Amino acid sequence: MHGTVDGFSYGLVTPVVACLMACLGGALGLRCTTRALLVARSWRPGWLALGSAAIGAGIWTMHFVAMTGFTVEEASIGYDRPTTYASLAVAVVMAGIGIFIVGYRGATGSALFTGGTITGLGAASMHYLGMAGMRLDGTLEYNTLTVAASVVIAVVAATAALWAAGRAKGFLWSVGASVVMGLAVVGMHYTGMAALSVHLHDTGGVGTGESPAALLTPMLIGPLLFLLLAGAVVLFDPLMITGTSGWTPVEDKPGVPARELVAHSARRPPARAHLGPDLETVHERSRAPQSR
Repeated sequence: MHGTVDGFSYGLVTPVVACLMACLGGALGLRCTTRALLVARSWRPGWLALGSAAIGAGIWTMHFVAMTGFTVEEASIGYDRPTTYASLAVAVVMAGIGIFIVGYRGATGSALFTGGTITGLGAASMHYLGMAGMRLDGTLEYNTLTVAASVVIAVVAATAALWAAGRAKGFLWSVGASVVMGLAVVGMHYTGMAALSVHLHDTGGVGTGESPAALLTPMLIGPLLFLLLAGAVVLFDPLMITGTSGWTPVEDKPGVPARELVAHSARRPPARAHLGPDLETVHERSRAPQSR
């Protein structure tokens, strides 16, 4: 028999909170990626790693916040912890691969396509691995075309977000990109859930046991704390807000990471500035009366 699936048992609360988590993770991750393009190469891996963890944690938290509102009327739901945390690792690692490609190769051309595709596939893989960690007295079945649509949404959203991060046009630009990414990731989630049907085994009646919210809340505490700490890093670094720094890339091209950075204070003044005083001295001497 098919179970009665409800993905909105708490109404609009879970979709809205899930979207906020996705936007928060996306905003932090994209700002870290943008920041990585403005610093010396020795600092870049740290910023890219922080951005990868923020995006992965944001996507994972979004998924399981949304899943607190998922119920099957005729069955109780549980979650396998190793599989659930493995989905977090997949999200962080695959987002990291995509972000490091863009961070070192630039947010253009084949690097952008490859990085966006890997990051998007990481979001989709996290979703379906997280669903595989769900335990109930039944079998999960998916509509293939709808699953494919959810994967395409994830890839397009990730590619667009990384492209925006590579533009480095300031804080508002990144906020807009993170909102688009958050909405698209939530859209991917609910598109994937629309592909789901539950075929129940013989069951004696309505499911009992703890609610999904009670089961998932303890697992969500760690990633939520991490997102808050990452947010503190952003807030206490003014360069993360303004999107500018005291360093100027030699290659000042959008989306192309700098291979050499020169501090404003270390720049040499133009040659004419050195010659200026000397030329004035010569001019004054030429105007002075010559003594015989």
